[in-house]
Amino acid sequence: MTAPVSLALSAGPDALAIIRERGLRAEDVDVVPGAAGGPKWLVLEGLDRFLFGEFFNRPRDRPLHLIGSSIGSWRTTCMAMRDPAAAVERLREGYIEQKYATKPPPALVTRTIAAVIDGMLGETGEEEILSHPWARLHVITAECRGLAASERTAIQMLGLAAAAAGNLVSRRMLAMQMRRVIFNTAGDDSPFRELADLPTQHRPLTRQNLRHALLASGSIPMVLQGVPIPGEPAGMHRDGGVIDYHLDLDFGPGAGLVLYPHFYAHVVPGWFDKGLSWRRAGWKNFRRALILAPTPEFVARLPGGKIPDRNDFYRMPDAERIRVWRATVAASAQMADELRELIATDRVADAVRPL
Repeated sequence: MTAPVSLALSAGPDALAIIRERGLRAEDVDVVPGAAGGPKWLVLEGLDRFLFGEFFNRPRDRPLHLIGSSIGSWRTTCMAMRDPAAAVERLREGYIEQKYATKPPPALVTRTIAAVIDGMLGETGEEEILSHPWARLHVITAECRGLAASERTAIQMLGLAAAAAGNLVSRRMLAMQMRRVIFNTAGDDSPFRELADLPTQHRPLTRQNLRHALLASGSIPMVLQGVPIPGEPAGMHRDGGVIDYHLDLDFGPGAGLVLYPHFYAHVVPGWFDKGLSWRRAGWKNFRRALILAPTPEFVARLPGGKIPDRNDFYRMPDAERIRVWRATVAASAQMADELRELIATDRVADAVRPL
């Protein structure tokens, strides 16, 4: 096999050492993160089906922690289900087939996204996730307070503007408007219990709150309604990506890998950091991470030479957008094929590069 042309593999120093010693093995992975990013996830659909449905499709003797915000939480939820590949396909179909009139009201978008989540979970999704023998799901939301908690557009905008202004000074100032909440099935064994970068609350995922938490995790401010979560103190939960856009987190103790399928080779900490070129993740949290991302050459071959994004809803009629998105999904199989062959031929160490 020649060098991969669609898939870029980048690893921190600890991950490099593991891969050079043992290759890439499912049993060496401790954590799988999933970033926020809306339609960008479609470029990873093929990787998700391979990783979730094939690579990890074997018994484990220790937990695998899955953590995500927004669309990343929905993707990692698929892996905690009985048939992950089928769950990814249900998520893909529901997500691609969204259709809206111009400037849809938040209530309509919220109902549509709730239906996408319902389709992904099916009738037994909660039970499969809560009783999974080794997958431990962590869903991130942003619990908003003060002005940012309001459902009145003008007031919410003021709260978000205040959060953005504080974030310019320091990410820690986000705590004035919101706090991170991690709903999870790991209990006291969660590797994220010691997060101290921002105020963080840990809550158990239950049959009563799971769908609400997943909806809240992807509830983009101003686009979807906020979500009150059953059993929680009064508070309005919004998109977890506002705080944790690409998950620049301390992934906890452990000697195993953090296997991170991502649509970029870089990591942006929070939603308000997207336009801040100096606010990018450094080495600290990614020493044992292996990032799998599309190469620039692969992206250049996609329709329009770009990864899908939320602006596609405004730029294209539904029929064209759906065609473009399906073409991206079809192309994403190339990344999975390259990774599958690298693993089968024990050549991952030859292809990986230092972060």
